[in-house]
Amino acid sequence: MSSDAYQFPVAISRLTEGETSREPQNMRAIKWLLDQSGRSVVVVTPQKRFDGDSLKRLVAQPGVLHLTWRGLSTGSLSGCRVLYAWPDRQHLNELWDVDADALAVIEWNERETAEWIDDANPIQLLRGQTVAPSPVSDEPEALDSLPNGVDGILEYIAGMAAGYSSGLKWNEEDKLKADMMNRPDRWAPITVEQVRAKCRALGMRPNDVDSVTGFLQRRKDGRRFNVQSSYRTFHFN
Repeated sequence: MSSDAYQFPVAISRLTEGETSREPQNMRAIKWLLDQSGRSVVVVTPQKRFDGDSLKRLVAQPGVLHLTWRGLSTGSLSGCRVLYAWPDRQHLNELWDVDADALAVIEWNERETAEWIDDANPIQLLRGQTVAPSPVSDEPEALDSLPNGVDGILEYIAGMAAGYSSGLKWNEEDKLKADMMNRPDRWAPITVEQVRAKCRALGMRPNDVDSVTGFLQRRKDGRRFNVQSSYRTFHFN
């Protein structure tokens, strides 16, 4: 079963109420991953040294590749069954374009994984229970239109970002930054939460969603941007 965002099986193992050790959580993720069809196994941990007997036994098996966050390239996860232990939000975001055979995430902090779970809609592995992905509605969630042409701006930005494998380019970012500075009246009534919801509804990459909402938050904090001279007077019509 594939998720909404990935074309291969995806699961997340979560610490369940009443569990006093993370070892059962680790074991659920390992068992699920090894039950999936696919090729070699890659284990990703924040550092080379980590706790968890079952994970250490897995890493010690012949043919299992152990990688860490330092210098990690998502390309090295392609065509593999991937066990990703304790990723933060940023590292989850970087899995957007990974082409794995299967992915099992071991959750550490619910705040770091909440939005990824909403986007990926993975199988959830709990103590004594496996929760299937939420049913996908045929009707997209209706969002209130954003005033002052912001809807159209974000649709343009999303369209441009979708055209690049690496996401939003610097020149489109500069256009957005310049508009926020040159048309502050346009953005004043718009909240960061509204922009995040719109960007996610448009299917933007998580890193791009964070970039766009980060720009707006910085403006609301009174900060200015340095943009290339060719865009300093730019604003959207």
